[in-house]
Amino acid sequence: MRTIIVALDFSHESENALNYAAEFAKNSGARLVLFNSFSIPIHVANSIMPAETLKHLEQENIEQLDRKAQEIGEKFDLEVGYESGLLMDVSRALEKIYKKYEADLIVMGMGAQSIAQDLFGNTTTEAIMKLSYPVLAVPAKSSFSGIHKILFAIDRFREDEQLISEKIKELARVFEAGVEVLHVKADNRKRVSKELLENALAELNYNYMEIESEEIIGEIEKEIKKLPADILVMIPHKYSFWESLIHRSKTRMMASRAAVPVLSLPFS
Repeated sequence: MRTIIVALDFSHESENALNYAAEFAKNSGARLVLFNSFSIPIHVANSIMPAETLKHLEQENIEQLDRKAQEIGEKFDLEVGYESGLLMDVSRALEKIYKKYEADLIVMGMGAQSIAQDLFGNTTTEAIMKLSYPVLAVPAKSSFSGIHKILFAIDRFREDEQLISEKIKELARVFEAGVEVLHVKADNRKRVSKELLENALAELNYNYMEIESEEIIGEIEKEIKKLPADILVMIPHKYSFWESLIHRSKTRMMASRAAVPVLSLPFS
């Protein structure tokens, strides 16, 4: 890996994700680029604000970001850069920065599970569903202690998703981790083509497990504990607006409730 982008808003969740990303980068030989989209505080936005005041607030934010980059660089002995934006759409900004640095991964913090978050998501789950690049959602209580076991949960595996296997193989190779592929099959779903999976994961030592159940999320959670997994890898399915009213992405739901970091690997 070469470059990891970390979305930072200076909250506890994003600070924790930053520390996780720094350990991840140190173990994989990557550099970090911190990104913060500066937004105006509500009490300021509701008042008449001179342009100079806005510039001052923006400069303070950049200086805080610069200090954080230096702090993390010194603490973990890493190359750390940063990017700052003003009132930018986070998902769009991350996509541009990802392309600019030819990055390999975007890391974001994840708050504690809530009903509202499960239903409507947040900035991190929005990025998972919108971005066509890998996003690692790090729970607030997760800390990096190496990646020894990877759980790759699938409910299908198509020919156009085989490129994803290269990223899983790279992750397994970098951390010398074992891989378990889990397919939770609901009654109305087709079985995964083992031949297609074997071709995609060739040269990777992995175990395959298939479980018939309608409780897909519950079965994944059980397997995370049983393995135990250090990271969960999933392929997010994109839905149109109307489809999203009926279907809730399993990847988004797992990101909001998993006890371990969830790596989203979109295939498009």
